[in-house]
Amino acid sequence: MSLFKRYLEEVQGSAPKKDAPVLTEARKSQEFWEIETSLHNYLLEELKKYPGQDKEKEKRKIVELADAFFEQEGTRLTFEEKQEIIDYVTNELLAYGPITSLLQNPLISEVMVNHFDEVYYEQEGKISKSHIHFVDNQHVMRVIERIVSPIGRRIDESSPMVDARLPDGSRVNAIIPPLALKGPSLTIRKFSETPFTIKDLIGFGTLDQTMAEFLEICVKSRLNVFISGGTGSGKTSTLNVLSSFIPNKERIVTIEDAAELKLNQEHIVGLESRPPNIEGKGEITIRDLVRNALRMRPDRIVVGEVRGAEALDMLQAMNTGHDGGLSTGHANSPRDILSRIETMVLMAGYELPVKAIREQIANAIDLIVHQARMKDGTRKITHITEVLNLEGDTIVLQDLFVFKEQGYTEDGKIIGNFVSTGIRPRFTEQLEMNGYSLPATWFYGGW
Repeated sequence: MSLFKRYLEEVQGSAPKKDAPVLTEARKSQEFWEIETSLHNYLLEELKKYPGQDKEKEKRKIVELADAFFEQEGTRLTFEEKQEIIDYVTNELLAYGPITSLLQNPLISEVMVNHFDEVYYEQEGKISKSHIHFVDNQHVMRVIERIVSPIGRRIDESSPMVDARLPDGSRVNAIIPPLALKGPSLTIRKFSETPFTIKDLIGFGTLDQTMAEFLEICVKSRLNVFISGGTGSGKTSTLNVLSSFIPNKERIVTIEDAAELKLNQEHIVGLESRPPNIEGKGEITIRDLVRNALRMRPDRIVVGEVRGAEALDMLQAMNTGHDGGLSTGHANSPRDILSRIETMVLMAGYELPVKAIREQIANAIDLIVHQARMKDGTRKITHITEVLNLEGDTIVLQDLFVFKEQGYTEDGKIIGNFVSTGIRPRFTEQLEMNGYSLPATWFYGGW
């Protein structure tokens, strides 16, 4: 049985079959690792003779070279043991070592390496510990280097933290000693190779059909929409879905720390921030990219996440004719995201009156979509909230749609439904001017 299959079974909680030949722990710790290391080093040298091959050709070449190697070195191994070692070495050379099987499992949404022998994963919103592990801390470091090097990022003692991405867009964070006390730590938030659609979110129970149609109309009518929520609440996935509603003819500029958005429109320019080099120079921040995007004749500006002084430039853009902006931010509620944006504007270093900042926010943002991760692990849009105006020193908000929680089933699943508060948005006239009508049935007071 291959390591991939065994790891997959471990992840899914099923034990290997009794008749499956497996290496004992003692043998794996000695002979397995000795032969694996020898084969690994042999293949590293031999593959240098065949440069420029794609991954499929390299896989076939690895099997071919491994067969030749085992004729000399592995005569005492069974066929299954040889295949297990080949699978392991292939993952080491072409993929991400022991965690490759976790990353290939479509049911797993996050992989967390706390220590070389502590690997956790998230499946259906629940975190569990995996049986797989790395050999040592250096093994973890090699995998981290393999992830960050292709995209021009670096990690070492002088720069011990890094944000990166995998080729499929999955988000990666790595932190190493001296900041990480137990050893290198790696966190990978996976994204589907096929981007989610609005039908997927409806199927997951993130929102209902009425809310989906309402949000589609709002995006197409060029309202400025801000998505708020906590860590792991699904903000980026929702942003990706809402961005898909932007008409194909419009020019879109996306701005991200690490490129994660997958849009299918034709006219897209993707921008990505850059950390400082080893001399501490050359940093390009999100704020720099937002400023530059304004000179690129954008129809839409989509910022992956606002977390600093770029909030001021984003508000300025929304207030100076660049309508239809989309972005996300961390917050616990629609009201909290306004407070956070206010704080982030102050981080820009200008001594602006609080009332002036709040006026900018109230005039810039039309709609807040708040998403939360529930206790049962599901993600739901709990509020779709309209931003009205400034009355005194307070920004007035009104909820249009909410998730009404009613309890839990015996197995811990949340019970609830999405309801309208019965209030029609004040921007209804703007939507109608764009050719859209809001059916009265959407706003029957189910509240």
